Amino acid sequence: MNSNTFRLAALAVTTAAVALSAAVPAQAAPATPATGGEGRASAVVLRTGLDVSLLNKSVQVPLKVTLNEVQAPASAEKTALTVNLDGVEGGEPVSILRADVATAEATADEHRAKGYTNLAKARVHVPGLPALSLIEVEKVTSKALCEVGKEPVAESNVLGHVKVLGKKVTLSAGGPTRVAVPGVGEVSLDLSKTETTSRTAAATALQLKVAVNPLNLNVAEVNGEVTLAGATCETPKEPKTPEKPGGSDGGATDGGSTGGDTGGSTDGGTTGGSTDGGATGDKGDDGKSGGGDVKPQTGSDAGTAPTTANLAETGGSSTTPYLAGGAALLLAVGAGATVIARRRSGGAQS
Repeated sequence: MNSNTFRLAALAVTTAAVALSAAVPAQAAPATPATGGEGRASAVVLRTGLDVSLLNKSVQVPLKVTLNEVQAPASAEKTALTVNLDGVEGGEPVSILRADVATAEATADEHRAKGYTNLAKARVHVPGLPALSLIEVEKVTSKALCEVGKEPVAESNVLGHVKVLGKKVTLSAGGPTRVAVPGVGEVSLDLSKTETTSRTAAATALQLKVAVNPLNLNVAEVNGEVTLAGATCETPKEPKTPEKPGGSDGGATDGGSTGGDTGGSTDGGTTGGSTDGGATGDKGDDGKSGGGDVKPQTGSDAGTAPTTANLAETGGSSTTPYLAGGAALLLAVGAGATVIARRRSGGAQS
C-alpha cells in the first residue's frame, strides 16, 4: 500500500472514531447522598432580667446577667456569679449566686441533641438584700433530649427543700406558688415548666417573678424575672434519600426496549423503529423489531403493549445502537477509502 492509501485509511479511521464518540451519550454521574444537619442544644444555670430602682435617683439600673449559658457543643461549671452596679451597695460587688455545683452541658451531632443543667446547694440574691436569699434550693435539674426518629423529651426536677425570702415553701406543679413577706416583697414561682413540639424541647426547673422593696443600701425596688436551670434542644434534620443515578435520561428508558416497543409498534414496525430504538428498531420491517419476543401492536394498543423485554437483561445497554452504527460507519468509510486507493494505483500503473 502506497503513502496515499495509508493516509486515506488513517483519515477514515479518525473520522469514524470522531463520529462514534459523538454518537455515544454521556452517562449520568452517581448522585451524592445528601446528609442531614446537626441538631441544636443549649443550657443555662441562671438567667436574670431585673430592673433595680435606686433611692437617690429616679432611674432604673438593668440587671441582665447569665451564669454558665452554653450552646452546643460546650459545657461550663462556674459556681459563683457577682456583678457590679453603679450606686448599689457602695460600689461593692453584689453576689447574685453561689452554689456547690453549677454545671451546664450542651451536645449535638447528626443523630441527637441534648441540653442538661444541674444545680446543687445554691443561693440566689438580689441587690439590697445581701443577708436574705431570694431563693435557696437543695438540688434542681433540667434536661432536654431530641433524637432523630423519636419524640423530643423535656424534664425538670426540684429535689429537697426550697426557701423563698427565708420561708420554707412547698411547690405545686398545678400553678404558681406565691410567697409574700411583709416589708420585703413578693415572689411568684413556677415549678418545672416543660414544652415540646414535633422537633424541639425546652425545660426550666424554676422561674421566679420578683417584686421586692428592700429600702436598703440605696435600693428602693427590684422587679423582674429569674430563671434557674434551663435546657433546650432541636432535633437534627434527617438525611434526604439520594436519587438513583441515570433514572431519567439514560439506561433502558430511551434506547432500550421502551424505544423498540413504542416506536416499532405504533407505526407498523416500518418507520417507528428509527425514532428511539436506534439500530434495534430498524428491523421493524419484518415484524421482529423492538424488544425481543414482544410482537408488534396496532396504534390503538400501543399503550398496553407488554414491556417485559429489556436490553439490560440480555447483555445490551443504551449505547449498543450507537456502537453498532459507529462500527457500520467505520466499515463503510474504510471500504470506500480502499476502493479509491486501488483505482488511483491502477491509473498510475497504466
